[in-house]
Amino acid sequence: MTRTQHPLELLAPAKNADFGIEAIKHGADAVYIGGPAFGARYGAGNDVADIKRLCDFAHRYRAKVFVALNTILQDSELEESRQLAWQLYEAGADALIIQDMGLLEMDLPPIQLHASTQTDNRNPEKVKFLEDVGFSQVVLARECSLNEIVKIASQSTVSLEYFVHGALCVAFSGQCYISQAHTGRSANRGECSQACRLPYTLVDDKGKTITENQHLLSMKDNNQTDNILELARAGVCSFKIEGRLKDLSYVKNITAHYRQLLDEIIATNSEFTRASSGHSTYTFTPQPDKTFNRGYTDYFANDRQDDIGAFDSPAFVGELIGDVAEIGDGWFMVNTDQDFHNGDGVCFYDAHGDLLGMRINRAEGKKLFPAEMPEALTEGATLFRNRDQEFERALEKDSADRRISVKPILTETAGGFRLTLTDEDGVTAVADLPKSEKIGSEIAQNADQALAKLRENLGKFGNTMFVAEPVELQLSQAWFLPVSAINALRREATDKLEAARIASHPRPPRATPAANPVPYPQEELTYLGNVFNAKARAFYEKHGVKLIEEAYEAGNEKGMVSLMITRHCLRYSFNLCPKEVKHLKPDPMTLINGNEKLILKFDCKACEMHVIGKMKKGVKLNLGTIRPA
Repeated sequence: MTRTQHPLELLAPAKNADFGIEAIKHGADAVYIGGPAFGARYGAGNDVADIKRLCDFAHRYRAKVFVALNTILQDSELEESRQLAWQLYEAGADALIIQDMGLLEMDLPPIQLHASTQTDNRNPEKVKFLEDVGFSQVVLARECSLNEIVKIASQSTVSLEYFVHGALCVAFSGQCYISQAHTGRSANRGECSQACRLPYTLVDDKGKTITENQHLLSMKDNNQTDNILELARAGVCSFKIEGRLKDLSYVKNITAHYRQLLDEIIATNSEFTRASSGHSTYTFTPQPDKTFNRGYTDYFANDRQDDIGAFDSPAFVGELIGDVAEIGDGWFMVNTDQDFHNGDGVCFYDAHGDLLGMRINRAEGKKLFPAEMPEALTEGATLFRNRDQEFERALEKDSADRRISVKPILTETAGGFRLTLTDEDGVTAVADLPKSEKIGSEIAQNADQALAKLRENLGKFGNTMFVAEPVELQLSQAWFLPVSAINALRREATDKLEAARIASHPRPPRATPAANPVPYPQEELTYLGNVFNAKARAFYEKHGVKLIEEAYEAGNEKGMVSLMITRHCLRYSFNLCPKEVKHLKPDPMTLINGNEKLILKFDCKACEMHVIGKMKKGVKLNLGTIRPA
């Protein structure tokens, strides 16, 4: 199937409207944000007025705003979610990111629909189905390899979105129920309790301990820096940064980093183009290592590999800076070539393997005075920096400026003068300056000086969103034109151009569903299908599914089931993979955290690990409408 080339879109997270505005300033082509409810990130909700404010800002740059409406919904929530969809559309949102297929059975506004990663999109058949039923963009599973993306792209024309940075869920998204089973908080409804970040002991089927007190389900953070070009060539159109709960310095730093990468690729590969307008400049040098991460991995982009887990700690360890050379009374010296600043944060692992941190009150070269001296610190200890105070302070200030280039042309008319501004997208605005006794009635005494000053003043766009290309003058004479009149003319044209940009923002159209969509790839849906309301059930029945089980969140006792399905495999991590070591068998193993036991079963054919458990006694299902904190 021939695939239409799409521009490369950088998609950044927005905890709130202000974060989204900063992401756009730092080069995002689109941002995704949670609305007032149903947004799959508890505590990251925003009212419709704020989303409108974000849309108004984004659309000035031809950037887009996607709103996450991606929890599974109870029957009683469907009408409210439908009304919210219309409110978001009227506020200017460019797309809705959804998980619950019940929404497709309702009267939605003519807004693009994007299939959330929680719809478990990891094979060509599923993606083609989603395209056929009306989705414009599909968020691929984080586990998809480059080869799998190529196969998916070859069998559909829908835009493909892929996570390139940030935290990794160890389970296939939408296929994790540990939080629901243990705490009553559903990950599919935005309240994940993050059991994957807890420490566990791993025991084999004979009771032998493989390892103790490690964070065995905690992954390193995603970083596809080295794969961006290959991902684009494989068919990825939208490069997504995770982090709707991350702080502002993360959003600024990581957005700027990937903007520079994509700009370099676009500049050197003519088949790719930008997805929005303008160019961003920065007051800092983007450095992903400076921002919260658990160590980095490109996960399964280049197929299965070692060392994808953050087993030692789920915290931010930071960049390696050296080792302790000497310890004194309230201070220590560091062997390093790094510079330090008051307020830096450093950490180290103690003799028990626990991560301990300290704040540096004062730095005198390589001699550091912490706020409190850890007793466990020893000479020779390896040190990491997890807060670079100087870098963070740079990001606390205005750290980016995004400008759209404009061609100013001043022409002479029968009645005076006309300034025409044409921006890089071809949007045009004009403003007229009538002749009068003081304007255009005299020729300047020094023509060259007057024309140079005229070009200078017409090119002054100050704190606006524009930056001038060389000014063109089409005049019969070097007329004397007062600076105040020229400035007023430029301001009038600038205001008109900005308004014209917002008014002409090309809101993406809703995709038309196929007349004869392919059937859903499965004829039976277990609880893994996350069918939580009657309209979702009707949707799947309409598309060929014959047997549909209720969602795990429905609360019907299911006994021991897969609470998590993951491509991460602890047998592989500890060199116990039957495919690698021929005499081994894929016998079950056990994860232990306190009194909690989870059985691990291994599907070697699919190369997956299943974490088996059951609903805890006494757990109450939290099924109230999910709203922001």
